[in-house]
Order: sequence, then C-alpha cells, then structure tokens
Amino acid sequence: MAKKSFSKSIVKDIVIVGIGVLLVWVGLQIAFGTQNPFYVVASGSMIPVLEVYDVLIVQGNIPFEDIQLGDIIVFDRPSDHNRVIVHRVITILSDEPKTIKTKGDANPASIPGTDFPITEDEYIGKVVYVLPQVGYVTQILKPPVNYIIIAIVIGIMIFKQMSKQKKESSNKVNELESNESSTHDDSEIADIVQDSEYTDLENDGEKSEIEKESEEVNPNSESDKDEKREIS
Repeated sequence: MAKKSFSKSIVKDIVIVGIGVLLVWVGLQIAFGTQNPFYVVASGSMIPVLEVYDVLIVQGNIPFEDIQLGDIIVFDRPSDHNRVIVHRVITILSDEPKTIKTKGDANPASIPGTDFPITEDEYIGKVVYVLPQVGYVTQILKPPVNYIIIAIVIGIMIFKQMSKQKKESSNKVNELESNESSTHDDSEIADIVQDSEYTDLENDGEKSEIEKESEEVNPNSESDKDEKREIS
C-alpha cells in the first residue's frame, strides 16, 4: 500500500513538472509569435556581431513588411527550407511582393538560394536579443549528460517523497507514544485516587473504633457529671 502511494506521488510530481514546462513553452510561443523563439548560432558567418553558441531570441510578431535594411533576421533557406539561417538584410529587391537579400557579416558575398531571395514565406522573425555563449549548455546537455541530469532530477523527487513519508511515519509513531503515555498517566492518577479514598475509609474506621473504645472505658462519664452537679 505504501509503495503504491509512493509511486503515485512520483508520477504526480513528474506530470506536474511536465505540464509546467509545456505551459511555459506554449506561453513563450504565443508571446514571441513563433514555434521556436530561441536559436543557437552554429556558424561564424555573422562574426563578430554573433559568435558561435550565442543564443538568439527571435520575435516573430514583427511583420515582414516592417523589416528594414540592417536588421538581422532568421529565415528558412529559400532553396529547400531545410536549414535555418541568421543573416543581415542588405538589399530590398522588391516591394510587391516584398523580397529581400541578406548576407553574413563575415561572408564576402551573398549566396543565391541561401541568402536570397527571401520572401514572407521564408521569414521566421527578427533577432531582438542575444544571450552570449549560453548555447554551450546545449552542447553539454547531449546524451548521456542530459539523461544523467534527468536521472538526478527524478532521484531528488524520489528522495523528497521518501523523506516526506518518513517524516509522516515518525509523526504517527510519536502520536501513538504520546497517547500511550497519556493513558498510562491517567491510570496512575486513578490508582492514586483510589488509594487515597481507601486510606480515608481506613482512617474513618480507625476513628470510629477509637470512639467505641472510649465509650467502653468511660461508660458512666455522663452520670458522673450529673452527680457532680447535684453535689455542687
């Protein structure tokens, strides 16, 4: 029964953590208007502005029509959409529909099919903030390190649950001992009261016996008093 309760508690904690992470992630997607608001720089094409392992925060709610020259944007490679690129806008090729040309700051020239033509279909969002070198964490959190961290987290949850159950069991034992001690004290008090009553009864009996003996020794005490009164 205890094992079942323990397992349920662990599952409950994991579900709560999972739901919390999911809610945070959905909230970020809504706030930044993109499926993934965070990107890690994987190449040196934007050095020195962006270094490898910098984390980019991308705002997808900025309309493509508002993108201007000099903006750094994140987009799908126009040739096949199978790679995400971050480059700077260098030219507006067309206004109807809007089409732009980009280039990496460290690259000598724009690459057709990679840097242009970029339309609204390729556009993901504008880089609004950079977290320098935070992307190193993503390199650390690769198998088996990520599994070790997950195991540690689950281990902490299990230890926390075990400590909680141990504390509850200890409290129950203390309550039982307290109740037994209280019952024992009550019984001792009752015994003392009974002994006291018994002593009182014995004392009363002794008094009555003394009075009887006194009466037997002086049976004529009252008559002697009357005689003395008559003589006087």
